[in-house]
Amino acid sequence: MIKKLDILVLRSFIGPFIATFFLTLFVLILQFFWLWIDDFVGKGIDVFTMLRLVVYLSATLVPLALPLAILLSSIMTFGNLGETFELVAIKSAGIGLLRFMLPLTVVAALLSGMAFLFNNYVIPVANLRMKTLHYDLVNKKPAFDLKEGVFYTTIPDYAIKVSKKENDSILHNVIIYESSTGPQDNIVAAEKGIMRLSSDKRFLEFILFNGWRYEERGNRYAHNTDFIRLGFKEYKKVLDLSSLALIQTPDSTYKDRYEMLSTRQLSKNVDSISRSLAKFKDRDIRELQGYFMFSKYLDTGWIDVKVPPVKKGARFIDLLPDSAKMSKNDKVLSAVKQTVVDQSISYANSVKSTIEGPSWDYDGKRKELRMTMMTYHEKITMSIAVLVLFLIGAPLGSIVRKGGIGTPVVFAVIFFVIFFLLNNFGKKFVKEDVLQPAAGMWLATAVLLPIGMFLIYKALHDSQLFNKEFYFRVYRGIKRLIGKKKAAKQQPQTA
Repeated sequence: MIKKLDILVLRSFIGPFIATFFLTLFVLILQFFWLWIDDFVGKGIDVFTMLRLVVYLSATLVPLALPLAILLSSIMTFGNLGETFELVAIKSAGIGLLRFMLPLTVVAALLSGMAFLFNNYVIPVANLRMKTLHYDLVNKKPAFDLKEGVFYTTIPDYAIKVSKKENDSILHNVIIYESSTGPQDNIVAAEKGIMRLSSDKRFLEFILFNGWRYEERGNRYAHNTDFIRLGFKEYKKVLDLSSLALIQTPDSTYKDRYEMLSTRQLSKNVDSISRSLAKFKDRDIRELQGYFMFSKYLDTGWIDVKVPPVKKGARFIDLLPDSAKMSKNDKVLSAVKQTVVDQSISYANSVKSTIEGPSWDYDGKRKELRMTMMTYHEKITMSIAVLVLFLIGAPLGSIVRKGGIGTPVVFAVIFFVIFFLLNNFGKKFVKEDVLQPAAGMWLATAVLLPIGMFLIYKALHDSQLFNKEFYFRVYRGIKRLIGKKKAAKQQPQTA
C-alpha cells in the first residue's frame, strides 16, 4: 500500500530524474556532433534530415544516459532530504533506510526492465536507421559552393572557375572544363554569366555571354582530329546536380550486423556461428590428409648410425663425416635422409599455405562470435546498470546529505566514469580475446555492486564516511599521538 512517505519520495525523485536524463542525453548528443561535425558541415543538409539524425542518435544514447541520470537524481533526492533534515525526522519516527528506499527501488527495478525492453527492441531499429543515415551523410558530397578564383571540382566531369561573383548569381570571367572526354577537349570561356538552379533543384544552369566554346573531336592521340571553335553572344550550359543529392542506402545493407539484432536473433546467430566453427576441424583434417604421405619413409629411411665419441674442444665441423671415406651404404642412407628432409619441407610449406586461408576464416568467425555474444550480454548489463547505480546513489546521497547540483554531480561523475571505463575495458578485452564475452561485459557490474552493498551498510549504520569533521578529528587524534611519541623520545635526552 502506497503511503504518504512513498509519495513524498517519488515526488522528490521524478523532477531531478527527468531533468538529469534530458540534460545527460543532450550532453551525449553534443559529444557526438563534436566528433563528427566536420563530416556534416558544408553539405547542405536540410533541417528535417538533421532532426531524423538527432532522433535516431538520441535513441541509441538512451542506454548510456539512463544509468547516469538515475545515479545523479538518486544522489540529489536523498541529499536534499538529508540536507533539510527530513531524513533525520523519518529515522526518528522508526522508519529505516531500506523502507525509505523501497519506492525508488521499485521504480529503479521497473526502469531496469523497461531499459532491457528498449535495448532489445528499439535500439536495434535505431542503430540500423542511424547507421544508414550516418553513412549517407558522411559520403554525401558538399553542397554547391562556387568561390572566386578557385576551381570547383565536386560535380563529376566538370571544373568551374570564376574571377568574380556578385549576389551569388552574376559571374565574371567564367571558365568551364568538361573532363568527360579529357580536361582540354571541351572548354567554355565567357566574359560574363548568370548562374541559377532549376525549379526542381536537380540542375545548375549557366547563361553565358560573349565567349567561346572549344571542342576537339576524334581520337585525341591521332594526328587528324577535328578542332572546333565556336563564338557566341549567349550560350546556355546545364549541369546535372544529382551526384550532390543525398543517396539513401537501403536498411537491408546493415540489417544482419550484430548491433541491429535482438537477443533472440543474437542467440540464433551464436548457435549458427558455433556450428560453423565446429566444422573447421573436420575440414582441416580432410584437406591435410593428402600432405602426410612422407610418413611412409619413417620405417625405411631412418637407420641408427654409430656416432664416434666427441672430443673435448672439438668443433662442429670436425664432427661431420668425411665424404671421401663414406661407404656406399652411408651415401645411400644420406641420400634417403635428404629426400625425406626435402619432401618434409615441401609438405610443410604446402600445409602452411593450405591452412592459412581457413585460419583467417576461423579467426573472423571467432571474432564475429565474440562480438555477437558481447552484444547479447551488453543488452542485459546496461539494463542491470540502472539498478546497480541506484543502489550506489541512494545510500551515497543519504551519507553525503548535500542537495543541489554541486556535490551530487561530483560523486555522480566519479562513479559514472568508473562504470564507463570498466564497461569500455570489458569491451576492449572481449574484442582482443583477452576475456570471455560474459566476463568482459559483467566486469562493471561485478565491481560496482559490492560498492553499492558497502554504501548501503554504511548508510544503515549512520556512517561518517563523507563527514569532513570526522576526518578532521581523526587527523587531530593522529597528530596528538605523534606528538606524544616525539615527547617520549626526547625525555631521556633531557634527563
